[in-house]
Amino acid sequence: MLRLRQASLSIALVLGLGLLIGGCASLSNTEKGAIIGAGAGAAGGAAVGKAAGGTAEGAILGAVIGGTAGAIIGQRMDKKAEELDDELENADVERVGEGIKVTFDSGILFDFDSAALRSEAQQNLLEFSESMQDFEDTNILIVGHTDARGSESYNQGLSERRAQSATDYLTQQGIAPRRITSVGKGESEPVATNETAEGRQQNRRVEIAIYANEEYRERVQNRVENNETGR
Repeated sequence: MLRLRQASLSIALVLGLGLLIGGCASLSNTEKGAIIGAGAGAAGGAAVGKAAGGTAEGAILGAVIGGTAGAIIGQRMDKKAEELDDELENADVERVGEGIKVTFDSGILFDFDSAALRSEAQQNLLEFSESMQDFEDTNILIVGHTDARGSESYNQGLSERRAQSATDYLTQQGIAPRRITSVGKGESEPVATNETAEGRQQNRRVEIAIYANEEYRERVQNRVENNETGR
C-alpha cells in the first residue's frame, strides 16, 4: 500500500508544521507536501539533508523547492507513486516530500552474501525501469543497506556492490546513466533493531529515491513566477 511519510526536517519545522497539518485534516497528500516543502525550502537543502531520516530521504528533501512549484511537482509525484505501487508487487512505495522512495527487501533482489541480481529481482527492476521511461525529468538515487552482522567494512562493500548491480541493470534497460547515482551505506542507517532476525531483515534493503532534477525544478519555478499553469 502506498504511504505518505514526511521525513523530519528539523525539530522546529516538525513541531510547527505538524500543528498546522494536524489542524487541516482535509488536506490532500499534495497539499501536505507543499506545506512541508515550503518549510524545507526555508530551512535550506543542506540542512534538510542532514535532518532527514536517511540518505534516500535526504536526497529527496534536499531537492525540494516548496510553495506552488513544489505542489505542482508533488502532484506529478502523487500520480507516479500510485502507478509504481500498482506495478511493483514486491516493493514498499512511499511519498516523501516532493519525491518518492521505493524500498526493496534485499532478499528479494539478492541471494545471501551476493551482489548478483536474482531472476525475480530482474523482473521487479524491469517493471520499475519501464515505469520510469516516461518520467525523464527525475533523478534516481539507489542506496544499498545491510544489517550489522559481519564486519563494518565488509558490509559497506557489499552494500556498494548491490547498489551498483541494481544501477547497472537499470541502465541496461534504457535508463540514462546520467539520471542514476548509486551509494552503499552498509550497516550505518538501520530502520530496525539488529538484535532480532526480523529487524535484521528490515535493515537488509535497497532504497530508490526519485526526485525532480534541477532543470525541471527551475522550469516549473519559472513558469510559476511567470503565472503559467501548464507543465
